[in-house]
Amino acid sequence: MATTAAIQNPMSSTMVFLRRIPFFLAHLVCFAPFFMEFKISGVALALGFYYGRMFFVTGAYHRYFSHRTYKTSRIFQFILAYLAMTSSQKGVLWWAAHHRTHHRYSDTDDDVHSPSLSGFWWSHVGWILSPTTEKTNYSLVPDLAKYPELRWLNRWFLVPPVSLAVTLFFFGGWHALVWGFFISTVMLWHGSFSINSLAHIIGRARYPTTDLSKNSLPLALLTMGEGWHNNHHYYQASTRQGFFWWELDITYYGLVILSWLGLIWDLRQPPKSLIARTAA
Repeated sequence: MATTAAIQNPMSSTMVFLRRIPFFLAHLVCFAPFFMEFKISGVALALGFYYGRMFFVTGAYHRYFSHRTYKTSRIFQFILAYLAMTSSQKGVLWWAAHHRTHHRYSDTDDDVHSPSLSGFWWSHVGWILSPTTEKTNYSLVPDLAKYPELRWLNRWFLVPPVSLAVTLFFFGGWHALVWGFFISTVMLWHGSFSINSLAHIIGRARYPTTDLSKNSLPLALLTMGEGWHNNHHYYQASTRQGFFWWELDITYYGLVILSWLGLIWDLRQPPKSLIARTAA
């Protein structure tokens, strides 16, 4: 999908294409291990930086900045934003604004990534690459946009991922850069994006909602708890998305530990009446 301006202006179309090149190059770098000495430490690096950053995508980008399901200090808020942005998923305000739009119009014509209306590819990654979604609608995140440090991060969204890449290369060379940054980042992209696409296609819906959100254990394991998507769409204000003890929600457990350390507080829970009604 392209904007009218991009269609009319060849230079604009060229710039749009050039800005997408890093995304596809990152995927190509994932083939580098076939030309390098294999080390099991590389797999450990990829998995470690995948799940380490997935925690901040789900616990910060999603449960804090998009839904404000717990509270924290201004300093730790900045730290959460910075660490989440090492995932290379654009700016913190961009992420939150688009996610709030998704919930407002979930699986309707105005949803930015509905697989039922726009297809799997668009909901998975096409919408992110489209020039129509590049801008941040600050009017959707006034509670966040009032912080100049978050606006700065949102503008210079490449600073966190580039700083991580440089650090990995400095301490571990090409081996650490390829496995710890590029491979784990591509894994992280598609793991995160699977909630936008697959979580509206596969699984089961416990609660009646106005969209096609579903719960899925495999997706919950892949995304540290985000797979309980129907739970989340039914009651968005909860920090905890696995409403029952058997619904593993690793992100929530991590946030509980941060609350024990005094870094975050006021974690919201689903109402007991909702749990009791569902369990009955």
